[in-house]
Amino acid sequence: MIDFMLNGQPRHCEALPDTSVLELLRETLGQTGTKEGCASGDCGACTVAIGEASSDGRVRYHSANACITPAHQIQDRHLVTVEGLAQGERLHPAQAAMVDCHASQCGFCTPGIVMSLFTLYEAQHESMTALPAPLTPQRLEAALGGNLCRCTGYRPIRDAALTMSDYPEQRPGWLDLAVDATVPTRALHADDTFLQPTTLDELIEARRQHPEAPIVAGGTDLWLEVTQRLKRFERLVDVTRVAELNAIEATTLDDGRAGWWIGAAVTYSRLEPLFAEHYPAFAHLLHRLGSAQVRNRGTLGGNIANASPIGDTPPVLLALESRLWLAGPEEGAGKAERELSLDDFFLDYKQTALNQDKEREGEVIRAIFLPRPDTDRHLKVWKLSKRREDDISAVLGAFSWRLENGLLRDVRLAFGGMAAIPKRAAAAEAVLEGQPPTVASFQAARAALKEDFQPMSDVRGSAHYRELSAANLLERLRLVLMREDQGPDATDSPREVMLHAYAH
Repeated sequence: MIDFMLNGQPRHCEALPDTSVLELLRETLGQTGTKEGCASGDCGACTVAIGEASSDGRVRYHSANACITPAHQIQDRHLVTVEGLAQGERLHPAQAAMVDCHASQCGFCTPGIVMSLFTLYEAQHESMTALPAPLTPQRLEAALGGNLCRCTGYRPIRDAALTMSDYPEQRPGWLDLAVDATVPTRALHADDTFLQPTTLDELIEARRQHPEAPIVAGGTDLWLEVTQRLKRFERLVDVTRVAELNAIEATTLDDGRAGWWIGAAVTYSRLEPLFAEHYPAFAHLLHRLGSAQVRNRGTLGGNIANASPIGDTPPVLLALESRLWLAGPEEGAGKAERELSLDDFFLDYKQTALNQDKEREGEVIRAIFLPRPDTDRHLKVWKLSKRREDDISAVLGAFSWRLENGLLRDVRLAFGGMAAIPKRAAAAEAVLEGQPPTVASFQAARAALKEDFQPMSDVRGSAHYRELSAANLLERLRLVLMREDQGPDATDSPREVMLHAYAH
């Protein structure tokens, strides 16, 4: 059973473990304002808002794709749909602005767009003092990047977003009310079909009892098995409520490196401030990793455990020498924990060091180590894809290095989309290590890439395209190093050799 608030009203529903929020709304509750478009988290027609009570007692809302959100994850949460925004004839500012700006034509995608505008409005309302917080083009693009519309051309939708703060504040009063504390919290039971542990010990016990049950966090990839391949899950283990997996803790490793242990269930949205402060190139990549709906739910641990060769974050983490903190059931009772270099985690296509032997069955990623950046270490991340936003990589390159007396040191070159796993270019690294960033050294490094990778051809690019693209990214790195070495007056343009929107 699921206990939650729907548009301010308590609900108590029964659902199978692989039921999505969209199915629950349309088929169980008869709330058909939320539409199904792609059923894969791409189009945004099914966008809803999910509210969680924060430590200060206020409810904060984020957008999510209902088609790939497990229904059981809204336990003890607020769920807001387009039906809940108006108060009789009084429209919410997001709705009123959409009407006045003629921002809807066929109307199919409109509910999802309205809900994205609603979460944007709520974020502005949260930060209001005397005046609304400024809505920058970057914030607007991020908020609406996950909503596709074939009719309007987006200009009137943009106009609605820019003007909705001018309307009278017509917000339902229940938006600011925390979920009733009397709503029962789901406990861990051996015969449950949707296990929702709240501590690491409970998670390990769930894994001990049901090692075959898939783990779900954001569901942004796993749920495609349900919507696209019609797979059914008899039992799932949800890690989004595990306290230890939601923590970000400063730490120092035994080797002296300082940094942070990032819990495996921490979402991309929560990571943005940390990355923006310490790794701007990584933060910029997040804006090209899915949509706001995906970033609000997708997790760093999930992107790693999924082991896709075109996952966006693993190459960056490989370039940064990240480590993993793994935990699993110990023989008898208790839990066994270990650290593992990320270089040793990916074994083959969709195969990792998790559960490779019977003794470690049920092991999970507890946290990911992100090192604190050294002042003399540099990071560049470049992603190639058919669309700028909300698209999967064809090739992604992540490069980290130091310059010492004009020579390259601690060179780490990692790629996605070039092999069956995210992988470092060991031969190219060896060629550049200890060398000056000259035309000759980089020419040799590009030639060495043929030893490192024999990419495959697929719908996102041919093997030749990938080989050429990876070599071009290395050449781009050389041009960046050349420009930095010559100082700010080396070129008339302050930008790099590619569009600002595509790289930092």
